[in-house]
Amino acid sequence: MSLTTKQELQQQEEILREAVSSALSFAKKAGATAEVAVTKVAGLSVSTRLEQTENIEFNNDGALGISVYLGKRKGNASTSDLQPASIQQAVESALAIAKYTSEDDCTGLADKEMMAFESIDLDLYHHAEIDVDQAVQLAIETEHHALNSDERIVNSDGATFNSHSGIRVYGNTHGMLQSYLSSRYSLSCSVISAYQDQLERDYEYTISRQFNQLATPEWVGKQAGLKAVERLNPRQLATCEVPVIFYNDVATGLIGHLAGAISGGALYRKSSFLQDKLGEKILPDWFAISERPHLLQQLASSAFDSEGVRTENREIITDGILQTYLLTSYSGRKLGMQTTGHAGGIHNWLVKPNRTGGLDTLLKEMGTGLLVTEMLGSAINGVTGEYSRGAAGFWVENGEICYPVAEITIAGKLQEMYQNMVAVADDIEHRSNIQTGSILLDKMKVSGQ
Repeated sequence: MSLTTKQELQQQEEILREAVSSALSFAKKAGATAEVAVTKVAGLSVSTRLEQTENIEFNNDGALGISVYLGKRKGNASTSDLQPASIQQAVESALAIAKYTSEDDCTGLADKEMMAFESIDLDLYHHAEIDVDQAVQLAIETEHHALNSDERIVNSDGATFNSHSGIRVYGNTHGMLQSYLSSRYSLSCSVISAYQDQLERDYEYTISRQFNQLATPEWVGKQAGLKAVERLNPRQLATCEVPVIFYNDVATGLIGHLAGAISGGALYRKSSFLQDKLGEKILPDWFAISERPHLLQQLASSAFDSEGVRTENREIITDGILQTYLLTSYSGRKLGMQTTGHAGGIHNWLVKPNRTGGLDTLLKEMGTGLLVTEMLGSAINGVTGEYSRGAAGFWVENGEICYPVAEITIAGKLQEMYQNMVAVADDIEHRSNIQTGSILLDKMKVSGQ
């Protein structure tokens, strides 16, 4: 059945809740503790190329996954068949696996008092009636605007429209059973520009829980074309050490390395450059990151994590000081600490800006240096913090963008890069689970010719 209306989704949600309850019942009868999760996604994806339909895909995917615990032994199994016999067979398979796994003192359900027994509605589902013809037209219109935005746009990698609805159900033998609906719509376009015999590619996209909150096809198309043209005729730089601005959608990755370094898995394995830094100053005095998992309609909002632990507002960085690690129940036990509700990832990190006026403000403040708009490849050592990545962007002089640059490498140590942050602008990138503006670093090594 195609999930096309909220009523159909709600009916399917009840079926999935019953399936989860059934699996938990089978596990309890066998004397095990257990947790069961189902995520079901259905929707439409349409792609075009050169304003012709290239692909139309409907999907309706999902499976029930169960983890059972026999003392300190764990077994996992899954099934896409939600008939009672199949669910029982999956539980029995998980139990059989658990009997032969090694004991682990840190395994097991998250503590009962941490459970989100009362889940809040975060308004994550917004229905929109979108048929195939409308989806195709949106993609074609986007690509049309891109191809006609500049005579130097010579080809297209295509445009894509996606419309998806999802159901998430989680339950465990602590007595928790929660579920919610969600929706996600996106529109993207990628085109190719040409200068003499040189080609450059760039893209743009828009994404939202609400269809009517997407940017227009005209904006997406023209932005993709503009960005591709701006990259034409890039130069290489001589090796130098200069100030660097990470443009907002690239800056999300820079902060993402911080999230990885304070995650429990890296910490208990002693593979983090921020080992034992809790409560210490790792960023400038003015730097702050807050986590807000309950923001309405946001892409990374969730009332509970993938272990059923309730999510909470947290301060990650205050006055440059690391306030918390990011722990699951397992990594928390490994470290002698408590879960922070981060099984499955982070939830709406808000990096506080300390400059107004957006990118223009940072360009003027930097004066002369490098604006990075794309990262290529990755050579990052999570243990030492050594950072070296290919990059492209623009050379800036006297606060003005002068020309594009390519085939360069930027390098440093993440610990020093974080300390060398000078400013965060207020041009916030809202399409990521890390919401930050462009970030100015005092200096980095740039390797070119």
